[in-house]
Amino acid sequence: MNEQRFRWRNRQLREHTAVVDGKLAPTKLIKHTTYLNVYLKQWIKGHIWIYNDRIIYCGPELPPLTEGTEMIDGSDSYIVPGYIEPHAHPFQLYNPRSLAEYAAQTGTTTLINDNLMWLFLTDQEKAFSLLEEFMNVPASMYWWARFDSQSTIPDEEQEEFEEQVLPWLHHDAVIQGGELTAWPEVLYGGDDQMLHWMQETKRSRKPIEGHLPGASWKTLVKMKLLGLDSEHESMTAEEVINRLSFGYQTGLRYSSIRPDLPEILKGLLAKGHQSFDRMMYTTDGSTPGFYREGLINPCIKLALEAGVNDVDAYMMGSYQAARHFGIEDRLGSLAPGRVAHLNFLSDPKDPNPHAVLAKGEWVRRENQPVTSESDFPWEQHGLAPLDLSWDLTEDDLQFSMPVGMEMENEVIMKPFAIDVDASVERLPEDHNEAFLTLLDRDGKWRVNTLLKGFTDSLGALVSSYSNTGDLILIGKSRPDMKLAFKRLKEIGGGIVLVDNGKVVFELPLSLSGVMADLEMAELIKKEEELKERLKTYGYTFGDPVYTLLFLSSMHLPFIRITPVGIMDVKNNEVLYPAIMR
Repeated sequence: MNEQRFRWRNRQLREHTAVVDGKLAPTKLIKHTTYLNVYLKQWIKGHIWIYNDRIIYCGPELPPLTEGTEMIDGSDSYIVPGYIEPHAHPFQLYNPRSLAEYAAQTGTTTLINDNLMWLFLTDQEKAFSLLEEFMNVPASMYWWARFDSQSTIPDEEQEEFEEQVLPWLHHDAVIQGGELTAWPEVLYGGDDQMLHWMQETKRSRKPIEGHLPGASWKTLVKMKLLGLDSEHESMTAEEVINRLSFGYQTGLRYSSIRPDLPEILKGLLAKGHQSFDRMMYTTDGSTPGFYREGLINPCIKLALEAGVNDVDAYMMGSYQAARHFGIEDRLGSLAPGRVAHLNFLSDPKDPNPHAVLAKGEWVRRENQPVTSESDFPWEQHGLAPLDLSWDLTEDDLQFSMPVGMEMENEVIMKPFAIDVDASVERLPEDHNEAFLTLLDRDGKWRVNTLLKGFTDSLGALVSSYSNTGDLILIGKSRPDMKLAFKRLKEIGGGIVLVDNGKVVFELPLSLSGVMADLEMAELIKKEEELKERLKTYGYTFGDPVYTLLFLSSMHLPFIRITPVGIMDVKNNEVLYPAIMR
């Protein structure tokens, strides 16, 4: 796999043209197949020549030289470009490598990834070396450059965050600015620093993605004027059409937290909408269990079932994203010069590939994944098990806050007045209020309150998985919280559940306490076990992993627990500050 992100070396280019002249043989030849030509918007019969990781030719001609060529009978297959996930959050318990390898085996061979966790978990030099390491995975891996942290963090950390924005933005693996969740600060708060980064993104000829749920037409227009190019928060067909009308590239979302795609497609077709050229699918960083069938392939299947033309359905999952990001000369189509990402289908109505070539190598064949055993050097890039050099104290578990956080759903929290006795060792089980603590992973500060709606009986949950990488403690029992914290230290980070002095579940997250170094199939089983456990303890919502992730996220209403304290989101105001330990 010798693909370069933006170019092949001169020697390789000469070899590619030599294949056309018959001086070199292609490494693979797919004969007598039917393939999708996205430029003609037609299914074409012909042959596909591949040399290492690059498509050399698609059409009626056969190569002059085939000595040593792997011959592939394509007569029973329909071949489409590898699918593209334009908005991946590759840290939702899984890690970028495990997600990419799993995605490729189900046909999604390109991911455009969030860089947020690298800004918190490792330094810039090690993060950039990781980007190079990821070039060795089967999928093509690209990245965003975040402008904001999604939370409110201490001034020193905010300065460190801001220092990294431009170096990331200028990195050649980064092809987008955003997603911009702090747009109110730009639009209403006069944040010229962020507006400068947006303009620098435009100067670099890279698009900017927004995060504008429920935005009015005025907000959409003003943010377009300030530089936004795409947006993925539409929840209805009307919102999609509104964004399209203002020139936004529009992501159609099908995720574990917002599975809107079926209703959006139904609404678009009911309105007679037939132009899909500025739309693309996204699973928006779903949690592991949502990916049982794959990433983009289920989205295409939903589009086909809704009645979208098959060519448009596949192009939304491939070419339209590549065109938007300016990488269509490398990805998103079956044509000379493209990276050899090919999905072999049994029928155009079934987007689940029976075979997949990623960068010219088999990652799926005869409906079975093809895996290669290799170690990944996580530790040399700064990602090791969490090493906590401090201990939980009695003072850390003092809860005198008058205002708590009540769950409206998995991720939206509203304030409520605390009227229970929070001085007891264990809160009673006749209500669903629990202790809640956010602790700095370096042991510098803490924030304490109560959380209503998460559990009515669980002694403790401790998690090093969070939006900022800090520690979350939730539970009814102080002693159980101490035991869970102790076990978290022993396993090097993760999610631990304790009840009545007994560990009832644990998921080690050995990569900085945030990501598991597990294959996706195993992780999917562990996440399902976590969900089932929490249900028995009174968790009534669908996705507890998202609850843990977004407790401190300032892009969601109404009240948040953050590294600087309890925050009022609307007013961007600290209600109760963090306490230094």
